[in-house]
Amino acid sequence: MAFLRVTDGRTNEVRDIALRKPLVLIGRAEGNDVVLDDASLAPTHANILRKGNHFTVSVLDRASTFTFEGRRARSTDVRVGEEVGFGRFSVMLMEGEAKTESRAGQTTASPLGEVGQLKKLVEFSRAIAAEPSLERTFEALLAAVVAVSGAEKGFLIVLRDGERHLAASHNVGKETLDLSRISDSIVDRVLRERKSLIVSDAMRDAEFASARSVMELKLSSVMCVPLAYRNELLGVLYLGNDNVRNLFAQGDLVLLEVFAAQAAVILHAAIRLDELVLANKNLRDHLKNAGQGGIIGSSGPMKEVFKLLKRVGPADVSVLVTGETGTGKELVAKELHRLSPRANKPFISLNCGAIPEHLLESELFGYRKGAFTGAVTDKVGKFEAAEGGTIFLDEIGEMPMALQVKLLRVLQERSVERVGDVRGRPIDIRVVSATNKNLDEEIRNGNFREDLYYRLNEVSLRLPPLRERGDDVLLIAQSLLTRFAEQYGARARGFSAGALNLLRSYRWPGNVRELENRIKKAVIMTDRQQITPEDLGVSVGSADALRTLAEAEEDFKMGYIRKALDENGWNKAQTARVLDVDPRTIFRYIEKFGEE
Repeated sequence: MAFLRVTDGRTNEVRDIALRKPLVLIGRAEGNDVVLDDASLAPTHANILRKGNHFTVSVLDRASTFTFEGRRARSTDVRVGEEVGFGRFSVMLMEGEAKTESRAGQTTASPLGEVGQLKKLVEFSRAIAAEPSLERTFEALLAAVVAVSGAEKGFLIVLRDGERHLAASHNVGKETLDLSRISDSIVDRVLRERKSLIVSDAMRDAEFASARSVMELKLSSVMCVPLAYRNELLGVLYLGNDNVRNLFAQGDLVLLEVFAAQAAVILHAAIRLDELVLANKNLRDHLKNAGQGGIIGSSGPMKEVFKLLKRVGPADVSVLVTGETGTGKELVAKELHRLSPRANKPFISLNCGAIPEHLLESELFGYRKGAFTGAVTDKVGKFEAAEGGTIFLDEIGEMPMALQVKLLRVLQERSVERVGDVRGRPIDIRVVSATNKNLDEEIRNGNFREDLYYRLNEVSLRLPPLRERGDDVLLIAQSLLTRFAEQYGARARGFSAGALNLLRSYRWPGNVRELENRIKKAVIMTDRQQITPEDLGVSVGSADALRTLAEAEEDFKMGYIRKALDENGWNKAQTARVLDVDPRTIFRYIEKFGEE
């Protein structure tokens, strides 16, 4: 059995290391098969590759060398009894049993064996995982595999959308490798069968001697292994030697498969992380141009909302904003005010459902000193405070019937009387109101005055729920994440793939308000850079309740027609042709959407 006799030129310490593996790594770092404590050597300086009875010593870095027969070399064949110099150490190839007394009087056996190989695998993983970019990861992975295998040439081919792309090439020699248009029978077979392939003597192989890579690179020996993560084929590693004395053996293929399995895990994670980084960057870029004022969105329904805002904003008309709780009705009211000639005047907001009935009148209209117990001074109401500007009456459907009568009078006469006063005060305001109730139904049930409804609803604007806005949820989520991360000094900068899928598929019954709450909590609680589904604290089906079949069918129709309108640029006639329905059907559903 062959072994190496290592002699320390400074201490004269001698140790023998059995050559039990086809590839032995030499360097100053722990984890090499032969560790040489000399600062002039690279962490992993060289390797010794055994091919049958042939031994070849090669450096792993073009800047490194060793001494052989009194001169510097980068690669050489070594026979039994010949000596190679690494710094102050000499390494001689020997035949027989590795058994030598060290200076301490102890027998030194082969130092690393399988444990050393495992250490090398760990180092391999750490080195690749530490690379900052996907391109550098490709290069580091291939360079490490070439070093481990003793190959002279290598290619890393990755699959993107079913197409092959040369991600990295590595050559121990000086010439540049270019197989950018990969079309090779060896690669074809490995991709097709998902099995490793070794062609030990490629020039004489009946099947692969005419392979493009074998012919163009004059390869004498080839190994090609698939890179697969679970059921996903990521690409292949292709290694070759052009020296007939360095033909690959089956043991080399086994070693390569071990490293390739670990490489596939790292590569899969790197590719997915790169995709996530790109997806989050695209979200941030899209966010800059998606929206109107402080309202974020680029979906078809929101484009229609923005179009209506631009038309109605400058017009001095009353607007009724409808939509589910948490859809952002106050933001729309503020945008209407910003777009109006009243923009430099006050914007006053009042939630009619949050104030007790006996206090609401005085909040709206103010009161005179002495009007009731506790009225120790005059107070200006919200209507007077909004003079010249806009008053926003949120949850108008919660206003008591008695106050509806007084509000109607204020809107008709454009004059307000404080509680306890007999003199009206003229006002110049614009009224924007909002509700999540169906006011038509409230009128039928006697809970809301029809004449007040028409005063408030000179123009109606419906805000769609978040579940009908497609990928707007991702834009809003990224905006919230950026804001909260800056506000709380958190690490989170983006979303994992699972979180992005959850954001899309969850129904968000609380709409933007619920999304804001959950992202704020996730940003505060997580210590990761990526928000995960667990951080958001919801499951896809958690908000889904069973409804009647007719309701479910109607929801599907509305969602499907919205999607078709989006894909056809909201061209109603074209959408009707695509869906093979009467155009009046499309117009009827658009009316249900609350859009013109």
